[in-house]
Amino acid sequence: MKKLILIPLLFGVFMLNVASTCSNDDDSSSSNNPSITDVNNNVVNGTWQVTLFSESGSTQTSNFSGYNFNFATNGTLTAVNGNTTMTGTWSTGTDDSTPKMYIIFNVSNGSFEEISEDWRILSNSSSKIELKHISGGDGSIDLLTFEKS
Repeated sequence: MKKLILIPLLFGVFMLNVASTCSNDDDSSSSNNPSITDVNNNVVNGTWQVTLFSESGSTQTSNFSGYNFNFATNGTLTAVNGNTTMTGTWSTGTDDSTPKMYIIFNVSNGSFEEISEDWRILSNSSSKIELKHISGGDGSIDLLTFEKS
């Protein structure tokens, strides 16, 4: 009889040990689940450059060559290339639990209009932010990557 009680007791102890060694580690700073707070903290530190802009499969990174992007804590976004300065705004939030970065430049045409979108945050680190936009019209995919200069 003691052996019959001991087997379920040992099984229970074993299961507790397995449960305590396994963890559901939800690291919000990982590239698979970027934290809005981490993005906000990272992006306002330093100067950034566009290292990839792909619109519908067409790489157009060179349109931003020489521009240094600064994301201010008050939501102001500036892109400076010599004597040329583009101004806009940025913010972050979630849409259907998806972390997003919203970039808006005050222009009506050109490359800066093309990056004025709601971007899904794919990955985030202190030196690189990768973004993706899926067009609601035709489903085309745009990619935008900022890296700290």
